[in-house]
Amino acid sequence: MELFKTNTHIQFLGQRQGRIAAAISIGVILIAFLSIFTRGFNFGIDFTGGTLVEVGYEEDVGLERVRAALEKEGYGGATVQHFGTLRDVLIRVPPSEDTSSAELSNRVFRALSEEAAGKVELRRVEFVGPQVGDELAEQGGLAVLYALIGILIYVALRFEWRFAVGAVVALIHDVVVTVGLFSLLQIEFDLPVLAAVLAVIGYSLNDTIVVFDRIRENFRKVRKGSPVDIINGALNQTLSRTIVTSGTTLLVVLALFFLGGEIIHGFALVLLVGIIVGTYSSIYVASSAVMALGVSKEDLMPVKKEGAEVDNLP
Repeated sequence: MELFKTNTHIQFLGQRQGRIAAAISIGVILIAFLSIFTRGFNFGIDFTGGTLVEVGYEEDVGLERVRAALEKEGYGGATVQHFGTLRDVLIRVPPSEDTSSAELSNRVFRALSEEAAGKVELRRVEFVGPQVGDELAEQGGLAVLYALIGILIYVALRFEWRFAVGAVVALIHDVVVTVGLFSLLQIEFDLPVLAAVLAVIGYSLNDTIVVFDRIRENFRKVRKGSPVDIINGALNQTLSRTIVTSGTTLLVVLALFFLGGEIIHGFALVLLVGIIVGTYSSIYVASSAVMALGVSKEDLMPVKKEGAEVDNLP
């Protein structure tokens, strides 16, 4: 029994389909860039520096009550969220030039203890200096850049330079759309989110490589047919695999998103968006880029070694 048909004949690429896909991608990327350059990112303490304080209450506590206690002490800019249960609260306080991190954490804990109905337990305190945050931001950006360069080189050697360009264009598309959503919604961008962005790059590349491998195989096997027909055929042949892989991965990510707790909410959201966008880009962006660069059968035929015909003679 087949869950998905393997003999589909969907025209993914073509004059009309290509224009629609290009319009969607360009529109979304423009919105993402506009948001990034105008609104920026809501960087977490990992990048901005500051003090992280985790406290535990004897009973469930509302975040509004915690924020009110902090605002009374003069820390209205602190980020407050539940951590695991409604009794555990995680507080991120921006760095202060006039107050040391140790004194800052003591003031926060004292303010919460005075306003609490019961006992408040100090669970954890972490400090991140502004210089360390700047270094992490720089190293994170370089990690993404080095990953794209390595992928460009690998795909160029494994397939052909047109495929390498198509893969990198698709990955840049995925990264820009994903981080653009975080900028647009002002969701906190921290180290787990950056790690998820790198994971999305790897996942999207894997999907793209599978499609590219079938495209190359079809170019070598099919004697007649235009590049558009051959690429469409490859996309239809890998469609069931793409749907099954993306669907099963999405089930796991959805479980993380809804049941994993607040601390990995951003991480799961990046994976959720990245898988959907990556599946789209593997079909439309990467393949369209390869076709636009003029790939042909001659580019993908194996190179014959000199003297091979003589060696095969009896």
